[in-house]
Amino acid sequence: MDDVEPLPRLCAAVARLDGLVAGRAVEALHDDEILRVMSELAATRNALDVLVARAARAIDARSARELGVAGLAQRRGHRTATELLQTLTGQTRVEVTRAVRTGGELVGDSTEPRERASVGGPAPAEPWRDALRHALRAGAIGQAQFQAVLVGLGAPPVERYPEMDADFLPRAWAVAVEKLIAEAPHVVVEELRASARVARDRLDPVGVTLRFEERFAARSYRSWIDEHGQRHGRFVFDDDAAAWVDAILQAALRPRRGPRFVDTDARVADAGDDRSGEQIAYDTLIAVLRTGAAADPAQAFGDRQPGVRIVVEAAAGTVPRADGGAWTGGAARAGTGATAGAVPVAGSGARTGAGSVVHGGGHLEDGGEALPRGVVESYVCDAGTVAVSLDDAGRPLDVGRHQRLFTRAQRIAIAVRDGGCIGVGCRAPVSQCEMHHIDHWAADRGRTDVDDGVALCRNHHLGLHNRGERIVRQRDPATGRDSYWLHAPPNQRTGEVRAPMLLRSRSPRRFQAA
Repeated sequence: MDDVEPLPRLCAAVARLDGLVAGRAVEALHDDEILRVMSELAATRNALDVLVARAARAIDARSARELGVAGLAQRRGHRTATELLQTLTGQTRVEVTRAVRTGGELVGDSTEPRERASVGGPAPAEPWRDALRHALRAGAIGQAQFQAVLVGLGAPPVERYPEMDADFLPRAWAVAVEKLIAEAPHVVVEELRASARVARDRLDPVGVTLRFEERFAARSYRSWIDEHGQRHGRFVFDDDAAAWVDAILQAALRPRRGPRFVDTDARVADAGDDRSGEQIAYDTLIAVLRTGAAADPAQAFGDRQPGVRIVVEAAAGTVPRADGGAWTGGAARAGTGATAGAVPVAGSGARTGAGSVVHGGGHLEDGGEALPRGVVESYVCDAGTVAVSLDDAGRPLDVGRHQRLFTRAQRIAIAVRDGGCIGVGCRAPVSQCEMHHIDHWAADRGRTDVDDGVALCRNHHLGLHNRGERIVRQRDPATGRDSYWLHAPPNQRTGEVRAPMLLRSRSPRRFQAA
């Protein structure tokens, strides 16, 4: 039935675990050993989850409503299959429901609504879903990762694009699934889910507007007072307002993340400030509300207004600029406030100017969430544009060695290319990143070029220097595209040299665009 059976994998992983532990207490293992044990435990759990999901799906099918009292659950004294499974496993309703849903996917009997349905005929081929099922059965991903990709990516909305070849979107979805499966071992589940949404938005520009409008319609604020007299509040943000709030809070909390390698030191001493991060966030939002009610924007923020930055990829052709000129081709960055603007990127996308037509919308520089065309155009009209040039391989501009620090334009270009910290498993957005010279500027006479700079959060930047690690750039001679590899020094205890690790871009541009 299945091309990869989980039971042999489970037995093999347990045997490897037994050999690794060898009767010792887990706490007595060396660092390398305990990491290997944890890796084998993850493989064991992944195989076990597949078996649990298939068994849960079988119990659910044998307890179907139409079977009535003859169903398995009711014959065992339970009202529903969910109740029976909760009793057997000790898990929550959410966990049991997820297992049943995953089991249905594994046997090709998904109960999830699909945007493309076949009425009165055979179900359409779904290579993307088959690839995802195979990865779960084979242990390449776990159940949580499987659901993250499945829910984040959704099904290809073929009916929205009747002019397209009917097989185009399913094939494009399959390519996105392959990329997400490859990234899964290197990122946390939340990041994988976000990446799946980014891939979906790149492939479904019409859906970007529809989903934006749905979330905008769901926006709300509610407050209540508890039994102790404490007032609480609950926001449901639309995408635009959420980006604004994030930008304001990033600016407020940034001083606590340490010094930044920029031209001016914007640090604010917080000595003696014993507030938590949540308290600072609360105080900041209240201060913004009070100031906004009493003053105009210039008085509220001076010349360092927080801004929402958007990257726009325009269709090939001519895009009008605010000054009456035009950008041709490329990717662009737009925003609000003094820090914002649209950045046209010649060669692979363009940021657009006021009054321009933005085809397909854009995405936030921090996080990569997509915004529809109308929202992008409103920001461009309000804030103008900033240009960044890329070559045909998508590499940003060069400036050379004349200064140690990356210029503002170079930092923007690196942000467009990397999409956030490229440290292994890191989720830090661009606004929390510093620009690292992969050739140490003083020691190696490194050039201050965009190709030789990468975005790293403070933690990964300091860790790289403290551990003696290096990042090496490799250029593919066929495509001209650069990749960045982390090289660690030999293990001081064993002398073992780890294989270099690929550092992956988090930019939405890594996914194919429709």
